[in-house]
Amino acid sequence: MDKPVITQAMIDAYDEYTHLTLDRRGFMERLSKLAGSGAAAAVIVPMLAANSAQAAIVAEDDPRLKAEDVSWPGADGEMKGYLVRPADQTNKLGSVIVIHENRGLNAHTKDVARRVALEGFDALAVDFLSPLGGTPPDEEKAREMFSQLDPAKTAANGVATVTWLKGQDWSNGKVGAVGFCWGGGTVNNLAIASPDLVAGVAYYGAQPKDAAAIANVKAALLLHYAGQDERINAGIDAYKAALTAAGKEFTVYVYDGAQHAFNNDTSEARYNKDAAELAWGRTIAFFKEKLA
Repeated sequence: MDKPVITQAMIDAYDEYTHLTLDRRGFMERLSKLAGSGAAAAVIVPMLAANSAQAAIVAEDDPRLKAEDVSWPGADGEMKGYLVRPADQTNKLGSVIVIHENRGLNAHTKDVARRVALEGFDALAVDFLSPLGGTPPDEEKAREMFSQLDPAKTAANGVATVTWLKGQDWSNGKVGAVGFCWGGGTVNNLAIASPDLVAGVAYYGAQPKDAAAIANVKAALLLHYAGQDERINAGIDAYKAALTAAGKEFTVYVYDGAQHAFNNDTSEARYNKDAAELAWGRTIAFFKEKLA
């Protein structure tokens, strides 16, 4: 079978399945119709989904880094995560919280944390499913767990994480956060909840529901959006208007032709190398400016 063509309708169906109300059976039925057969749909699914077997950009045992599993007090119980620091760190550095997509703390998110650390930061990839026992090996099960999280408690756990990082003796006291998809929305909410967050980068993240609360934002924000992401992009104008009215520091970039999750290089159909590299360069420059 020739390599199938991935259409926008297929990507939209996958997005509805992973983020909205379409269940797996409904998704496969729709994809089969779009692809022309169940066999073609079966080939396409792995191309749409993230592939956990994809090679890491930065190896787990990279000698330039020191990585460890850590825990700290959350707002109501223990939080867990993956802390990565430069192996030769002698001075205090800015800290970056890395927030996962709606699959939980997986190998890809840990890889992103290592990439951040190589840029000269202490990076903490947080498992926001910690209150539910942590991210399970089955990513489909992990996705289902997100509906059980209380948004207010999630924000409070984010605030507790900022406080913990800020107080470490290897930290310079400046904390930023970067999040993707679900994590992008979490960064937006964390900026409202934490007065100590210095910088927030949200990749295709849902905008805060309470526009009035945006007045509480203290952090500078860098907001990346995908041009083909109608679901998320519907909220951009209102978010920009609220941030502007409140006098907040923010920058918005929309990457033409890119799909939701364009930064995730383990997803063959949605990864956009040009957009990902441009957004990443802007992200690292932003953190180097704000967290120095």
